[in-house]
Amino acid sequence: MHPIIANRRILLAALVGTSVEFYDFYIYATAAALVLGPLFFPSSSDTAQLLSAYASFGLAFVARPVGAAVFGHFGDRIGRKSTLVASLMLMGASTLLIAFLPTYQQIGWWAPLLLCVLRFGQGFGLGGEWGGAALLAVENAPDGWRGRFGTAPQMGAPIGFIAANGLFLILGVTLTPEQFRDWGWRLPFLASAILVGLGLWVRLKVSETPAFKRVLAEGPPPSVPLGEMARDHLGAVVRGTLAVVACFAIFYIATAFALGYGTTKLGHAKQAFLGVQLVAILFMAAGIAIAGWWSDRSNPRTVLMWGCAGTVAAGMLLAPLMAGPLALAGLFLAFALFVMGFVYGPVGAWLPDQFPARVRYTGASIAFNVGGVIGGALTPFAAQALSARGLGWVGLYLAAAGVLSWIGLAVSRRR
Repeated sequence: MHPIIANRRILLAALVGTSVEFYDFYIYATAAALVLGPLFFPSSSDTAQLLSAYASFGLAFVARPVGAAVFGHFGDRIGRKSTLVASLMLMGASTLLIAFLPTYQQIGWWAPLLLCVLRFGQGFGLGGEWGGAALLAVENAPDGWRGRFGTAPQMGAPIGFIAANGLFLILGVTLTPEQFRDWGWRLPFLASAILVGLGLWVRLKVSETPAFKRVLAEGPPPSVPLGEMARDHLGAVVRGTLAVVACFAIFYIATAFALGYGTTKLGHAKQAFLGVQLVAILFMAAGIAIAGWWSDRSNPRTVLMWGCAGTVAAGMLLAPLMAGPLALAGLFLAFALFVMGFVYGPVGAWLPDQFPARVRYTGASIAFNVGGVIGGALTPFAAQALSARGLGWVGLYLAAAGVLSWIGLAVSRRR
C-alpha cells in the first residue's frame, strides 16, 4: 500500500491541527490589520491604533515558548497524542471567546486587557501544537519519506490562510463596511469552532508514535525534559531557533504587513488585495510540496539553505515591487510566499532530527517558537515602523532574517 494512503489518518491529524493554528492566527492578523485597532484601543491616531493592534498580535508569540515548555514537558513524558489534543482545545477556546469580546467604547480598558489575555491563551496553546504535529508525522514516516511526511503539518499554513482570507474576502463583498466593523469581523472567530471540532475528532482516533513507544520501552521518560534538553542539547535549540526565523519573517511581511500597508499607505482596495494574497498563497503550497520532495531526494538542510538565499532575494525585491501597481505587488507576494515554501516546508523533517526522541517534543517546540518570537512577533510591528523610512528598510529587515537563518543552518549537524 502507498505510504500516504497507509498513514492517511496520521497525516490528516497533523494537517488539521496546523490548519486550525494558521487559521486562528491569520484571522487575528487580518482583523488586526483591518479593524481591531479602532475597536479595542483608544483613539490617538490611526497609526498608533494599528501599532497597538500589531503589538497585541505579537503577544501570542511571547506566550508560545512558554506553551512549548509546558506542552513539551507532557509530550515527552505522557505522549504526543494526549498533548496535541489539549493544545488544540486551549487554542480553539481562546479563539472562539474573542468573538464575544466587547469593544473599548463599551467597557474601556477592560477590552484591550481581555483581548490580550485571550491572545496569550492562543499563543500558549499554539506553543505545543506545531512540535507535536510535526512529530506525529515524521515519527510515523517510512524510510525515504520523512521530507514529504514532514510537509503534512506545513501544508496547514496555506490551508488555514486560504480559509481565513477567503472568509474575510466573502464578508468584505457581502457586508457593508459598517456591518463588517460592527459585527462581521466576529464571524471568522466563531467559525473556528468547526475546525477545532474536526481536529479533535481526527486526533482522538490516532495512536501513539513508534518513536515515543521505543522511549518507554527503553526506560522511564525524562522526569524534567526541559532540564535534560538545556543540559545536553542547548546548542541544537539555538541553531534551530535561528534556522526558523526566516520562515516567520517572510510570512508575516507578505501577509499581515503587506495587507495593512497595501490597503492604507498604498490605497489598494481591501477586497482586491485579499484576492491577490489568496492567489499568492497557492505559490506557497506549491513551494512546500516541491521542497518536501526535494528534501527526500537530497536532505532538508540543503533545501532550507537555498530557501534562505531566496529570502534575501525577496528582501531586495520588496521595495521596487510592493510600491508599484497591485499587479507588481502580487508578483512580489507570489515570489515571497513561494520562497517561504522552501524555508518552511522542510522544517518539519529537519528540526525534530536535531534532538533525540526523549526530549524531541520539548526541543523542537521551544526552538520553533522562540524563532517565532524573533521572526514573527516583532515583524509586523518592526516592518510598520521601518516603512515610515521607506520600503527599502523593510526589505533589508527581511534579507537580514534570511541571513540569520542561513547561519543557523550552516553550523547545524545531522543527528
